[in-house]
Amino acid sequence: MAEFERIIEFAPAYDRRDPDPKKDYGVHGVELRMVLKGNKGAVQFLLFTNWHLPHVAKEFEHKARCLTEPLPADVGYHSPKPMWEDQEPITESCSYLDGAPCYYDGSGLAANDAFVVLLEHGDDGIWDYLEIYYHHIFEDIPVEICG
Repeated sequence: MAEFERIIEFAPAYDRRDPDPKKDYGVHGVELRMVLKGNKGAVQFLLFTNWHLPHVAKEFEHKARCLTEPLPADVGYHSPKPMWEDQEPITESCSYLDGAPCYYDGSGLAANDAFVVLLEHGDDGIWDYLEIYYHHIFEDIPVEICG
């Protein structure tokens, strides 16, 4: 049985709006990233919580719900080697791969299924989901993952 490291990261919300379009980076809520790291690579679930800074939340409270509800963003993998022909690394040093180059791919659609798992089973469910996904990606075990 493989041993895994579980990593949970919260990236802070920000408001980096600027009248100069070249300096305008918009607003973004807190990001929740759950990474399951093994000896062959790592897999992740990324959720845009849409938890905004207080002044931004107040500004958005009467606007579209998509600005204030959680948004499942990504389920993907970080691999130290290419997973398909001509795949290029996204970075030469990935923190989830102990500084090795990172060959990444992910799916926003798969994130919807993972989000249902989170809603129905909490973090234990996501860790199980990510372990199944890890075995599928790095050990080519055919599985269907759904909520």
